[in-house]
Amino acid sequence: MIGTQDLLIALALGAFFFGAKKLPELSRSLGRALVEFKKGLEDAPEPKPPAPASGKPEAK
Repeated sequence: MIGTQDLLIALALGAFFFGAKKLPELSRSLGRALVEFKKGLEDAPEPKPPAPASGKPEAK
């Protein structure tokens, strides 16, 4: 599980690599992408269950 120390290290590395001004923009776009992904999952059609197999063996 991710702890507080892990989050602080990740934030520090993010600030180092992307700069403090760029982090809010990156997190905002990540949040929007997550929302769009969830919408896509909700809009996806339900998978159809497989047809029941008949009791007959297949002819070869």
